[in-house]
Amino acid sequence: MPLNPILEVEIFDVWGIDFMGPFKPSSNGHNYILVAVDYVSKWIEAIPCPTCDAKVVVKLFRTIIFPRFGIPRVVISDGGSHFINKVFEKLMRSHGVKHKVATPYHPQTSGQVEVSNRQIKAILEKTVSFTRKDWAARLDEALWAYRTAYKTPIGRSPFNLLYGKDCHLPVEVEYKALWAVKMLNFDIKAAQERRVMNLFELEEIRMNAYENSRIYKMRTKAAHDKLIRLKDFKVGDSVLLYNSKLRLFPGKLRSKWAGPFKIHEVLPYGSLTLLNQEGKEFTVNGHRCKPYLGMTPTEEIITPLEDPTPA
Repeated sequence: MPLNPILEVEIFDVWGIDFMGPFKPSSNGHNYILVAVDYVSKWIEAIPCPTCDAKVVVKLFRTIIFPRFGIPRVVISDGGSHFINKVFEKLMRSHGVKHKVATPYHPQTSGQVEVSNRQIKAILEKTVSFTRKDWAARLDEALWAYRTAYKTPIGRSPFNLLYGKDCHLPVEVEYKALWAVKMLNFDIKAAQERRVMNLFELEEIRMNAYENSRIYKMRTKAAHDKLIRLKDFKVGDSVLLYNSKLRLFPGKLRSKWAGPFKIHEVLPYGSLTLLNQEGKEFTVNGHRCKPYLGMTPTEEIITPLEDPTPA
């Protein structure tokens, strides 16, 4: 199916959330990481936690997202029970936030948070000790590295996009970067005026970042759509559904395609609502489906046989 990127103009309007883990238990008893990523700035927040449940998710929003970044418009998550529950839905509803759920077995729907998960994991793999029990203590440093690193989609670092200036790093102090040298003759008034100018430029920086993100996603979509075959599904068609679980636990002589199922509704952005044999509806992404052509009738072929003629 064609790629449908998510674009939002306002920073902190759309957040993607996901759990990483389980990991090897840390020295203070944590097993998971709850990650939240802003779709525009790529800014990331994450907390280590011993369990992956609704209480942890609510804590992240009450203590970090809401007080620091305000109320978002949309939150995107997968369909796990830690996100689909009355406690979290009540919190979202009370604050006027729309909760969108990704299509099952289609991680591309929440692709931004999946990319961030891989990058955070890669940073932790390079910084943890031999025992790997200190990953929770190293998480803040990993977040710092991620936030100050250049991101191609926005053309700058998340820190720069958020604050309008680059983050000062320890290595710059050690090797006497220009800003560190200027501190010897620090002028408070000049610094205040320069900061005001930075704030005036911040809106332009964010619009440029949005434009860079839009162009990047257009290029990604063009490259993705070049390699796919368009599928034209209609209501009433019969389709087969790819069962990704069998890729991990294949049975002998067992097909990876389940069905056929009837298409009940064709949804926007490539999703389909199917009907199973009991008449129950379920939603899948169209890229996991292929048309069902039915059983090919076989014709009985009769081969005449004769007794051998003695020589």
